[in-house]
Amino acid sequence: MINLFNSVSKSKQEFTAQNPVSIYTCGPTVYLDPHIGNWRTFIFYDTLVRTLKLSDHDVRHVINITDVGHLVSDGDTGDDKMSKTAAAQRKTAWEVADHYTKIFIDGMRDLNLLKPYKLPKATDHIPQQIEMIKDIEKADYTYTIDDGVYFDTAKFKDYGSLAGGVKADADFARINQNDEKRNLEDFALWKFSPKDEARDMEWESPWGTGFPGWHIECSAMAKAYLGNTIDIHAGGVDHIPVHHTNEIAQSETANGVTFSDVWMHAEFMKVDGGKMSKSKNNFFTLQDVEDQGFTHLEFRFLILQGHYRTETNFTWDNLQNAANTLKNIRSAYDRIFITPSVISSQPQAAAIEESSTNFISALNDDLNTPSALSALNAVASLATTGEGLAADNRQAFIEFFLQADKALGLKIVELASDITDGQKQLIEQREQAKADKNFDLSDKLRDQLLEQNIALLDNAAGTIWQRT
Repeated sequence: MINLFNSVSKSKQEFTAQNPVSIYTCGPTVYLDPHIGNWRTFIFYDTLVRTLKLSDHDVRHVINITDVGHLVSDGDTGDDKMSKTAAAQRKTAWEVADHYTKIFIDGMRDLNLLKPYKLPKATDHIPQQIEMIKDIEKADYTYTIDDGVYFDTAKFKDYGSLAGGVKADADFARINQNDEKRNLEDFALWKFSPKDEARDMEWESPWGTGFPGWHIECSAMAKAYLGNTIDIHAGGVDHIPVHHTNEIAQSETANGVTFSDVWMHAEFMKVDGGKMSKSKNNFFTLQDVEDQGFTHLEFRFLILQGHYRTETNFTWDNLQNAANTLKNIRSAYDRIFITPSVISSQPQAAAIEESSTNFISALNDDLNTPSALSALNAVASLATTGEGLAADNRQAFIEFFLQADKALGLKIVELASDITDGQKQLIEQREQAKADKNFDLSDKLRDQLLEQNIALLDNAAGTIWQRT
């Protein structure tokens, strides 16, 4: 049984959808490199999909690419983010979009995120967005002012229910004031191109030349690939008050049915206790992580150490600690290839089985990755402490790690490899040299292995090896 926290009910509930499970998640606005806080949300999406797949769900996961329509202000004012970057870099908006879309796709690969069912671009779905706006217009929920076609939120009975009915605050009003709008929360469905300039991205529509609003793209693409009602819609908590609230209003007006049965949101990631910003020089990307000598999977492991609904704090020390822990876990898996010191151990077998049960239960309890990692660490410790890994338990140990990799995407098994037959022979020769009290030869063989990045450790379980 899988329980997920629904942002609408503000509680965990049993997930009962039938296959295939439809999931729509908000993707990147491709005008800059995604920062590490963005990637935290995408790792959350991936963990959700992996957990459902672990319970034999067929998942259809759609992530959108926002390459038009996202203005600097959530109140539909200011420049289009794509156009602003294009002007700064002296490129076209299309070139900017292509560049940062590639960076996003490369990041998904490096973080070992599962390939989504669809990765649609907003600019490839302009006709679908226009058709949805027409449907909203037929329902009499639109009006036109000088700069575009707007959704009349006063007509939508449950507007703002996702955010708990909270209306726009005074700061929002001050920044996003537009005297032509009927209501402060009204949002653009279609924006008109400025009369005195040509845009890189603009299209003809029944209302005039322009481009779609930020929110309509998600509603249109979700419908195109997943239908009128989807099982799960996910994003960051920053999407709740505006973007997701507006998606609900326009989708349910156009389609006449519930847009999503479950809404899930990831919390923010702070950096050194504060909000990430370029002015504070704490705006970090995956390239920054790599430049500091860390791998993408070590960053992924750090993210999994925190629950997705808990605000986390990124520091380089925290990332170093995560990297060390992941290294120890990988070393533990490496050691299963050492000749076990005991033939059978029933308590050890029971411990592996209990940890496996705890691992699945943790993920099924609203993606509790910290508890799942505790179970992973418990199994890893079996190979490094006490009597050593029992021969009868080797397969169970391997199967646990295969399951953990399937759920967490850390590539522990894939990146681990047994030592070569030649290295095994050197270890056996050293063991014999020690038995013969030929310590000079023993030391020589140990140093020879060390040159091959294989360190030997002598403990109560016998001689074990680990990669340096």
